[in-house]
Amino acid sequence: MASYIQAPPTAHPGAPSPVHATGRTLNWGVVSTGRIVAHVIADLQSLGDANVIAVSSRSEERARIFAEEHDIEWAFGSYQAMFDEPEVEAVYIATPHGQHFEIAMAALKSGKHVVCEKSLTINAHEARALVAEARERDLFLMEAVWSRFTPVFARALEILESGELGEVSWVQADLGFKAEYDPNWRLFNPADGGGALLDMSIYPLTWAIGAMGFPTSVQASADLNEDGVDIQNAITLAYPGVRHAQLMTTLTATPPREARVACSNGWLSTNAPLHNPTKLFIHPAKGLSRTEVFEPVGNNYTYQFREATRCIQQGLNESPTMPWEHSVNTMAIFDGIRHQLGIRYPNDLARTS
Repeated sequence: MASYIQAPPTAHPGAPSPVHATGRTLNWGVVSTGRIVAHVIADLQSLGDANVIAVSSRSEERARIFAEEHDIEWAFGSYQAMFDEPEVEAVYIATPHGQHFEIAMAALKSGKHVVCEKSLTINAHEARALVAEARERDLFLMEAVWSRFTPVFARALEILESGELGEVSWVQADLGFKAEYDPNWRLFNPADGGGALLDMSIYPLTWAIGAMGFPTSVQASADLNEDGVDIQNAITLAYPGVRHAQLMTTLTATPPREARVACSNGWLSTNAPLHNPTKLFIHPAKGLSRTEVFEPVGNNYTYQFREATRCIQQGLNESPTMPWEHSVNTMAIFDGIRHQLGIRYPNDLARTS
């Protein structure tokens, strides 16, 4: 089978650690001081050729406190003020989904390279606009789907591509957790792109795309809460031949959080969580089953930042592991699912998808 997602250089066996420098040092700025950001930028700061020099927040005080805690030189009370600083070359955006388009577009217009958290935007129209801007300005743009860049994911695709397990027939993958309702939390706020779909479904979908590519048809069902966001969804993907994927994400339960790929001559699966597993379980129909174990580097965000850094150093506008086309196609899938489910966000009203 062909490889639908190209592994980055540091995901190959025997590759140097992703913390090792691959070129000149880049100066980074970070947009957001949210809870997850501290875990992520620790991995960015671990790179030998990355210098995180600035952070921005809607509150200059929060930015200053965050900067002091993480040894960052400059703190800004707005993202545009940080983008106006000429020494900042690249930015990592970790705000809620609903703000991604506005902030990423402002960064590109300010001449900054951009790594933006998933989902890249709210809809495909916004994603296409960002790609067009990055192309016109000759800047790097990448959606931070960190799972794609890890050695365990690359190894899983290598096993499937080798033919050891035969032809892929179906993928099952699930992700979620029990979330306590809070209308002001981004997960439940329509203005932020709330719901399980845009926050988590990219990870099960990534396993389906890696194993079988993009589907020919998509069917979805979901439960929506009073705010109009999905608190649980089930997605079925169809492909040419006898191939399907069943994906589920939830904010109402505690699922296994594993991925399983069934083939004509065996199957493989991950341990939890599927977006950052440490083990692959390989079960040939004939022969011994085995487990392959992978040690994380930091929190494992290191690999996506190594790839972004490498691409910028080499003058690439997009990563072969996370190409623009894949981000746009993913947003188009989510647009279609939201149309089926009746989910609309404020960004949709502002920009027709």
